Amino acid sequence: MTIVRTSCFPRAAFLLPAVALLLATPAVTAAETTPDALHQALETKQRIEQRVASQLSRDSSAQHARPAAAAHGAHGTAAAPAHAAPTTALAHGEPAAGAHAAETDVWSRLLAGNRRFASGRTRVRAVMAQRAALVAGQHPEAVVLACADSRVSPELLFDQSLGDLFVVRAAGNVEDPIILGSMEYAVEHLHAKLIVVLGHGSCGAVKAALSGDEMPSPNLVALVDKIRPTVQRLNACFEGAELVERGAKANARHTAIEVMTNSKILREAVEKGHLKIVSGFYDLTTGLVTPLE
Repeated sequence: MTIVRTSCFPRAAFLLPAVALLLATPAVTAAETTPDALHQALETKQRIEQRVASQLSRDSSAQHARPAAAAHGAHGTAAAPAHAAPTTALAHGEPAAGAHAAETDVWSRLLAGNRRFASGRTRVRAVMAQRAALVAGQHPEAVVLACADSRVSPELLFDQSLGDLFVVRAAGNVEDPIILGSMEYAVEHLHAKLIVVLGHGSCGAVKAALSGDEMPSPNLVALVDKIRPTVQRLNACFEGAELVERGAKANARHTAIEVMTNSKILREAVEKGHLKIVSGFYDLTTGLVTPLE
């Protein structure tokens, strides 16, 4: 049997545990292709790939750094000793200040999830295990007020899972006392940190408000009357798909303002820095969500 010295192959010292983990993972046979088995196999594969990619990246960085350090020492400045301690943050495996600031922001994480969705690289999740864990309670970080349109599912388009989002939906993503009460519950009792008002392309409620047509029922009249004052002025400047898109964006922005204006609880949460209210626009064609100013 040939013995390979890992000191001769620096990467091998790291890769061997990863390979061992892969070999120790039971194969998923046709008789065992349950959702949990598939999720476990995929998660194991992803962990191994992430560990290998991380190590290879560190090896590459070290190889580029060593020649520079040697050259610096050759010009009269002593090179740092091999055992020199790294900075405090890196020594404890923590990111340097600001390194992952964007990832700690709930809105940024949702937008990152949307990019995964739009590119077809959504995450694999052990939904059955998550469902069991959520029996005890929910702690969503974000509230999404979205249109009831069947093409606009917040959990999917933000690549989120069970328990991640508190979703409130109504045609035209409008607000009223019931919608506001739902959001107040999420912020006051569940401590959600973000409210997203999400408009979208080709919104039927916005189209109806822009059309000026008579609605066939009092309920539809109430819905359209909620949107029409915000969008009707756009008729003089735009037409077709651009008119509808601009109307949907204007409506989302207006609703975000109305949410804070008409709810004391939400307004005070914003003033205290406990809550952020934003608006966005979902493009049906690209799958991307664009933040609205």
